Amino acid sequence: MLELKNIKKDYVSGDTTVQALKGVSLQFRDSEFVAILGQSGCGKTTLLNIIGGLDQYTSGDLVINGTSTKKYMDRDWDSYRNHSVGFVFQSYNLIPHQTVLANVELALTLSGVSRGERKKRAEQALIDVGLGEQMHKRPNQLSGGQMQRVAIARALVNDPSIVLADEPTGALDTETSVQVMDILRQVAKDRLVIMVTHNPELAEEYADRIVVLRDGVIQSDTDPYEISEEDRRRIEDNAQFGSGRTSMSMLTAFSLSVNNLLTKKGRTILTAFAGSIGIIGIALILSLSSGAQNYINEQEEAAMGQYPITIQETSMNLASLIVGMSGGSNSEEVQHEEGVVPSFNFVTDMVTSIVNDADTNDMESIKSWLESNPDDIQDYVTDIQYSYKTPINIYAADTEDGLVQVNPATVMDSLGISTAGSTQSAMLSSMSAVGGGYDVWLEMLDNPESFERDFTLVEGSMPEAWNEVVIVLDEYGSISDYTLYSLGLLDQAELKDLMTDAIAGKKVKEFEQTTYTYDELMALEFKLLPQTAYYEKGDDDTWVDRSDDDDFVIEQLEDAEVIKVVGIVQATEDSSSNAAQTGGILYRRDLMEHAIQLVEDSEIVQEQKANANNDVFTGYAFPDDDEDELTMESIDEMIAEMPSAQGDQVRDYIDQLRDAGMTDDEIVDAFQKQMAANTADASYEGNLEKLGVSDVDSPFAISIYPRDFNSKEVVDQIIADYNDRMEASGEDDQVIHYTDIVGTLMSSVTSIVNSITYILIAFVAISLVVSSIMIGIITYISVLERTKEIGILRSIGASKKDISRVFNAETFIIGLLAGLLGVGLTVLLDIPVNIIIEHVSGVKDMAAVPAGAGAALVAISVLLTLIGGIIPSRMAAKKDPVTALRTE
Repeated sequence: MLELKNIKKDYVSGDTTVQALKGVSLQFRDSEFVAILGQSGCGKTTLLNIIGGLDQYTSGDLVINGTSTKKYMDRDWDSYRNHSVGFVFQSYNLIPHQTVLANVELALTLSGVSRGERKKRAEQALIDVGLGEQMHKRPNQLSGGQMQRVAIARALVNDPSIVLADEPTGALDTETSVQVMDILRQVAKDRLVIMVTHNPELAEEYADRIVVLRDGVIQSDTDPYEISEEDRRRIEDNAQFGSGRTSMSMLTAFSLSVNNLLTKKGRTILTAFAGSIGIIGIALILSLSSGAQNYINEQEEAAMGQYPITIQETSMNLASLIVGMSGGSNSEEVQHEEGVVPSFNFVTDMVTSIVNDADTNDMESIKSWLESNPDDIQDYVTDIQYSYKTPINIYAADTEDGLVQVNPATVMDSLGISTAGSTQSAMLSSMSAVGGGYDVWLEMLDNPESFERDFTLVEGSMPEAWNEVVIVLDEYGSISDYTLYSLGLLDQAELKDLMTDAIAGKKVKEFEQTTYTYDELMALEFKLLPQTAYYEKGDDDTWVDRSDDDDFVIEQLEDAEVIKVVGIVQATEDSSSNAAQTGGILYRRDLMEHAIQLVEDSEIVQEQKANANNDVFTGYAFPDDDEDELTMESIDEMIAEMPSAQGDQVRDYIDQLRDAGMTDDEIVDAFQKQMAANTADASYEGNLEKLGVSDVDSPFAISIYPRDFNSKEVVDQIIADYNDRMEASGEDDQVIHYTDIVGTLMSSVTSIVNSITYILIAFVAISLVVSSIMIGIITYISVLERTKEIGILRSIGASKKDISRVFNAETFIIGLLAGLLGVGLTVLLDIPVNIIIEHVSGVKDMAAVPAGAGAALVAISVLLTLIGGIIPSRMAAKKDPVTALRTE
């Protein structure tokens, strides 16, 4: 049921108000062919647009199935147009860059009809109007009559209750007009058809009812209709108008945008290239600085002057590195022709020196020597700490919201920054061991005097057992957000958005300051999970790594030992502790010893040690180069030594091979290949290290904390005297090789890093401004060009959000093309750049776009274009559909 009650429509232009409709009241039957006649400007089209929901009345009411539309929201009108109304326009209003079939399918797409179903219905609609052979053509390949029939098919494909035709034959010849009118008359048999025309002959011949409109009021109605109360109740009970919501899928939005861009290939490519210029500049800088940055990173990790003297199992002599950086490698003048700049070996000599001078330390002997307090070394140090390869895996005790690992810290991983793999793993482990790494769980100095110098107890008590820890605050009583993220008090997921904004050069969001009471911090509990707890014994008696299975880890934590916070300490003003800068957790030395013992007592370690010849992860024997040639007899002996389940599997395997017709020699060969594949690179020592097994008497690293700089020199001398005695006695393998580098290098390296960072930020800022403005202009031009398309989409039920999505899809595509083009061109430009650098300096492959940086730049390009297109996209969404349809 459709009813107009005293509909008025005013148009305001400046101080002038024009009344297009002056109080129109009409009621329509469910199925009839109504012709609205009148001269141009009498309000016919305005009335039709109001009925179709394209235009809104000033006053009065449009009643649909007994429901007033006065409170209709935009989404209600969108749904009404899509599900209940079909438009047939004088100028056809087909989207030129879409096929005939795609034009008809659009309304179904918005209705959420499946792809196969909408194609089937669209094809049938085109066949019904006699265009079964034209459905894959573009609109510009059809005649006027054919295009109008496409418009009718589009209007009917969603089976609307109302078909609105605005001068449907105005642009057609007489013969074609008759064909179109015949179709509309046929349509009117089972639905309401309202046609606006100024042709009385057509109206009288085809319409069931003629309404004459003049100067915004009804002059006559040949067959007026008034809905009875009985009919009103019946129709309201069976209301079908406007059911469901409309929504354009991203795939449809991309399809519309891609087709539009393909019609303007040249401009699309030029736009993408223009948008890629800034990306190219940044990518070139990153590619050129990546090699230098790698070198800088090595220097930052090597500069340990402000950290303790470090002794490791494998020690690299970095003294040559400092000498080389100060120019010591170029002590002799190189003869060369005037005007020619020769190179000298700097990097290669430095790297060669580091590698050649690498030595190993007898850590067990060194620990025993230090514990004997040689030359009263304890008087010159605040503490000597021993680090082991056994990981201290700590988790938040509360797993209700998911697994939160607090040690080793995972903050850097959340930021997308890798904490391993860029340098020697030994160096990175040493950094963590001495407090210069990334963990906030640090071993406290085992020296009450030093502890009292660095910290003041403000709450609770000092830890007295292995499972008791204290929280560290800085000198101002605060704690850093890094520590809060590490401990799981803040959600690390926030850091991904933070890093995205930073990479894009946007102002980093300032998070609200969080506060915690002492009671809240003291209530924290953690759980210790030994490294061996990540492994589960399978049905075949072999062990499987389940560390990536969060559910499994959470299950293991249920029975894990609890670590409690027993105190809160605040750093003193003169504190030299690494934890004093950002805050953290301090634990006793016996926590590590307890973790080592848990690993040692575990079933998997005991099983591996009990059978040192077999790999607990495969069940096969470890490879032995000296082992005799494999035979069936030796295979049987090996099977007898395997766990029963594993042995049964191997016997079944051999039986299957025999059943397949293989000889014993062939079986031996196959078995040997299988063993080699399963035990490649496996060893007894490697498995123990993987399981976190450590010997308390043989630490991985030793950190010596001198009291001050003078004490540091004394400690250096004590070690030097010890080394002299070892060399004099011929015990060169007992010589201590250690790391002790002055901290001046760190400040210079930091300056270099900051300079490069500032340059990159400047380039990113320029690119942001230029790219955003340019993309905004290009998108605005596209909006102007596609204004009529906007009106067409709105007429078939597309919402404002859908329109915005179409143009956002276009900017996304342009941004993606610009990013890929920029990175691709940079990769090509790196070829001549590397040739030039190699020719000048002899350094090969200096310039290369890091894969991560390349992906980030593509993401930045997309983000910039989306930002640049926000305003034009919103402008497009806000365009009046009636005005848009009139645009040529």
